[in-house]
Amino acid sequence: MNAQPLQLSTADADFEARFQARLHWSADTDAAIEQRVAEILADVKTRGDAAVLEYTQRFDGLAASDMQALELTAAELKAAFEGLPAAQREALQLAASRVRSYHEAQKKASGESWSYRDADGTLLGQKVTPLDRVGIYVPGGKAAYPSSVLMNAIPAHVAGVGEIIMVVPTPARRDGPAGSSRGEKNPLVLAAAYVAGVSRVFTIGGAQAVAALAYGTQTVPNVDKITGPGNAYVAAAKRRVFGTVGIDMIAGPSEILVLADGSTPADWVAMDLFSQAEHDELAQSILLCPDAAYIAQVQRAIDRLLPEMPRAAIIAKSLNDRGALIHTRSMDEACAISNRIAPEHLEISSQEPARWEPLLKHAGAIFMGAYTSESLGDYCAGPNHVLPTSGTARFSSPLGVYDFQKRSSLIEVSRAGAQSLGRTAAELAYGEGLQAHARAAELRLEPVPPMRKPA
Repeated sequence: MNAQPLQLSTADADFEARFQARLHWSADTDAAIEQRVAEILADVKTRGDAAVLEYTQRFDGLAASDMQALELTAAELKAAFEGLPAAQREALQLAASRVRSYHEAQKKASGESWSYRDADGTLLGQKVTPLDRVGIYVPGGKAAYPSSVLMNAIPAHVAGVGEIIMVVPTPARRDGPAGSSRGEKNPLVLAAAYVAGVSRVFTIGGAQAVAALAYGTQTVPNVDKITGPGNAYVAAAKRRVFGTVGIDMIAGPSEILVLADGSTPADWVAMDLFSQAEHDELAQSILLCPDAAYIAQVQRAIDRLLPEMPRAAIIAKSLNDRGALIHTRSMDEACAISNRIAPEHLEISSQEPARWEPLLKHAGAIFMGAYTSESLGDYCAGPNHVLPTSGTARFSSPLGVYDFQKRSSLIEVSRAGAQSLGRTAAELAYGEGLQAHARAAELRLEPVPPMRKPA
């Protein structure tokens, strides 16, 4: 097994065409998935708990007589935390503390209400309030993601969300008895829910879980917004329920782009490329570097290190199908290409990261310096790891406190302010042919002018 990322040079005549072909990824959802998801959503909306129970048995192999059997108690979450090895408890608490500190700083910087009065005494401002109830989807089944619990629940908690409902699939073991009601509940995931302050946890997943959160059932309360990653069925369901509820984003495959000046050990960069490639065969790992000899070193490191990886087959397919090692004319050109890609994770693996960071406009998260591996951001650095993918960092942002708040404008017009603003509003309203709008403003003028005829 080997991994040979596509090697490109910006000096090549065909670079642009080959570069664009390598970047291409279709986010189109299979029509069969869309149809199946539409049926599940409609069924859950109509039948509620009964439909959720049926789909949980069909897809996860969990037989439960009622939804209470699929809801975890606060005591179970606490027991999961207390049952962890000391090292895992400490790591979870440290990660949670750092994530909480970062998002508390974020709230102070951008999530507070404000107001001011202008010269005539009119008050203008903004009122920031948290959402009442949110749902967080945590993937389960093939792998466990306690970090996703922290990254979704903690900013919601910091924002002041009143109730956080978590759903996580816990499929029955394949070697377990048929019709089992015992799913694989990962203790680290449950402990993370305890540490992050999750209100309620249901062991359901898939499109049926999204439907339950969006529409509500007899047991699962409907929420205002759904966040968190999932498979194609979850993504399709989130897309369909948007409008009934808010959603964070529709995430594509994971991405990493490394800007390297050749000063970082090649093994470090190779492993950083692996760190995203091991997620998924569709994940994308790209290196941009002006040093051709260094790119060759990274390729040799890939060849040497790949056999040691437990997920070597996934890494190899990802790198072979979507990876790229690109030789650029300069670091400046590398930064320009990075802005075109707008990657989810961007590492500046350079001796002078502060020199290049001002040139980088579009990225989900920027990791500065050789010691800042992307994996630290995934788990415990503090900033959120739920990031825009597939070039959407050009116009969207990481998940944050602001995703769990809403803003209301504040307007309190003074008596004096109504005299000047009223005339302005009336003039524009008459111009639009909206007499009631105009008259509402004019009735507050002193003296009240006669109503004009429509233009």
